[in-house]
Amino acid sequence: MTSTTADTVVRRPPGAMALAAFTSSVDRFGISPLLVVIAVDFGVPLSAAVMTASVYFLTYGLTQPLWGMLSDRFGRLPVMRVALSGAMLFGLASAFAPNLGVLTVARALTGGFFGAIIPASITYVGDTTSQEHRQSALSDLMAAVAVGTASATAAAGIIGQVLNWRIVFALAAVLALIALIPLLRMAEPERERNTGVVASLRLFFAEKWSWVIIVLAFIEGALVLGILTLLAPALEAQGVDTSLAGLAVAAYGVATLVCTRFVRPVTARLSASRVVALGGICLVLGLATVAIQLSIATVVVAAVLLGGAWAFMHTGLQSWATQVVPAARGISVAFFAGAVFAGSAVSSAIAGALAEAGYWMIIFGASAATAVVLTVAAVAGLSRYLSHR
Repeated sequence: MTSTTADTVVRRPPGAMALAAFTSSVDRFGISPLLVVIAVDFGVPLSAAVMTASVYFLTYGLTQPLWGMLSDRFGRLPVMRVALSGAMLFGLASAFAPNLGVLTVARALTGGFFGAIIPASITYVGDTTSQEHRQSALSDLMAAVAVGTASATAAAGIIGQVLNWRIVFALAAVLALIALIPLLRMAEPERERNTGVVASLRLFFAEKWSWVIIVLAFIEGALVLGILTLLAPALEAQGVDTSLAGLAVAAYGVATLVCTRFVRPVTARLSASRVVALGGICLVLGLATVAIQLSIATVVVAAVLLGGAWAFMHTGLQSWATQVVPAARGISVAFFAGAVFAGSAVSSAIAGALAEAGYWMIIFGASAATAVVLTVAAVAGLSRYLSHR
């Protein structure tokens, strides 16, 4: 087997890498339509059930810098193999959890292991593609994530209502095993190497743009993933069936999949900052839609627009993260991804208390206003960075 270098013209991520990203997405987004069902099954408040999602996002985000250091030291593929193995074991533990406490711990550990997959996949793309093709390659990877998102949010609600919510976690564990098998046969790519973890950290934190990207990623995660987690419960609070709420939110995954198909032609015509601006506009409009009125139709519209935001804004910020410190790309991408999911954990935890009280319009309205600030800051920051390169 031969290694791949960034000098080789690679325009798409390997199928095995896409499968691993798909699996991570299935596990991450499968819980949203299940929160109300889990709360009812265990006889706990919705805010307590929401914490199972919040701790997952928190460990998913906080472990990513560690995974990034390990991937810079030992390689992208060894890290992914270990992570998928751990995710499989604790995914099964989630499926058989006897109470909410055990489920919360199992989900936290599952999130900690699955936290390695997306950043390692992104870093692998950064290692094996040229800057010219990187954002389009990342959009292909995000397409796999989108398929997982759509599948999970649509199927989880139906499975949770018709069969049992435990089946969703068991299926994710089986998918982790299936994703692991092809990765065992892949070769580690050649990449830029530095003197070690300490050197990587110094390079990363010495670069001022690293801090800018971390802040932007945190806010983006809070607004997209954190709020997305609450869309299905928001509908269920209005009396909508779990399965129908899941199908409505599944529009996010479908929209992300469709929009990622347009990233390549759009990036060929527009500057990177304008592509990010396009995603930001989608984010603002999507959150404003559900802030004005909460219904199945507006949630579908919001989910579609959030999918557009993820396709254009998120891949633009991802591509930026791979450029800032090439010699510490693993750590750079890991801190970026960690910030995204830390933001989602914080926002879902804070919003959980407001959701319990039924303050949905406040949640979505404040998010829409924050999205305006994020968009302006992201576009201005990226434009300045590119102009000083």
